[in-house]
Amino acid sequence: MSRAPGAPPLTLLYVPADRPERVGKALASNADVVLVDLEDAVAPARKDEARANAVQLLADPPARPVQVRINHPSTQWHDDDVAALAVLPLVVGARVPKVEAAEEVRKLAAALPGRALHLLIESALGVERALDIATAAPRVASIGLGEADLRSDLRVADDAGLSWARSRVVVAARAAHLPPPVMSAYPNVRDLDGLAESCRAGRALGFRGRTAIHPAQLDTIRAAFLPTAEEVERAREVVARLDGATAAGVGALALPDGTFLDVAMLEQARAVLALADPRNP
Repeated sequence: MSRAPGAPPLTLLYVPADRPERVGKALASNADVVLVDLEDAVAPARKDEARANAVQLLADPPARPVQVRINHPSTQWHDDDVAALAVLPLVVGARVPKVEAAEEVRKLAAALPGRALHLLIESALGVERALDIATAAPRVASIGLGEADLRSDLRVADDAGLSWARSRVVVAARAAHLPPPVMSAYPNVRDLDGLAESCRAGRALGFRGRTAIHPAQLDTIRAAFLPTAEEVERAREVVARLDGATAAGVGALALPDGTFLDVAMLEQARAVLALADPRNP
């Protein structure tokens, strides 16, 4: 089941642009956002074909949110990717890999005026500059991590080595008034239990949603990031009680279970309610 219009996106499905039949299936799937890939999922010999496919398939405004992941400026394909993206409808966002400097972002924003930029940080240098990157241009719509390359750059073998980088990008996104970042793709498409556990850990760190590399991952990702019925009910109680306390001029109060509340908790409770699927209140 896809999310209602206006609901925060939780599932973002990568699909290689050199496989037009797969792009069509992705656009018809229940992914909240389709990520048409010109970069890692496409072999060098098929880059031109992939780009031409993307232009043809996305020439008309797509029925669901779409981003096109372009190749990095250091590659021979970048300029042609940007030129191709420039002729597509503005509702098609640019997904930008391996960003390390604000100047890269400003240059791309100038080349793609009016188009949303979704930036991926994939190196130690990019992590260190996360806030500068997130605030580099008004059209920056999101930041996130590309964890495969980041693991290689940091020489780490497990998630523990990524904990600080993950928290850093969450903080940078919040400081830049951007949406919470989505998690990087989980590489084992058969390990849905591991995917769910990883999503729950990411949600606890402040991530919201995740990219997927196979449609079979979508339902697991969505379920992991949606609030439970108990969380929704508690959020409603917090909002109701704190709104009432504020109206009465009371600064703090406690729930029946003894949990101490104050008005600073309102935003968190409202975020839970905003994330809940409106068709499953």
